[in-house]
Amino acid sequence: MERDRKKHWDLLLIGGCLLLSAILFTFSYLTSGEGAGVIVRVNGEEVERYSLYDNGTYELNGGTNTLVIENGAAWLSHADCPDSLCVKQGKIRSNGQVITCLPNKLTVTVYGSEESEVDLIS
Repeated sequence: MERDRKKHWDLLLIGGCLLLSAILFTFSYLTSGEGAGVIVRVNGEEVERYSLYDNGTYELNGGTNTLVIENGAAWLSHADCPDSLCVKQGKIRSNGQVITCLPNKLTVTVYGSEESEVDLIS
C-alpha cells in the first residue's frame, strides 16, 4: 500500500516536470525572434557587427576564428583553439543566441533588429 502511494506521487512529480518543461520550451520558442545580425566581441569589447541578411565569410580576432553567415544563420567554421568547441556549437539565428570561444575570448551574439542595442554582460 505504501509503495503504491509513493509510486503515485513519483508519477505526478515526473508528469509535472515534463509539463513545466514543455511550457517553458514553447514560451522560449515563441518569444525568440529571428535575428537581424550578429555582434562580435573580443575580450568583452565589441569589434564588429555583421548582418544576417548578407552572406559572407569573415576572419575574426586576427584570423583565430572564421565566421560564416549564410541564409540568415551564423556559425564558426574554423577556430585555432585546441578543442574547437565553438565550431561544434553549430548555427545560430535566433535573437539572443551566442557562440563562445573561451580560449580566444570571442563571442558572437545574435541581435534582433538593426535599431536594437544589445547590452550583455559577459
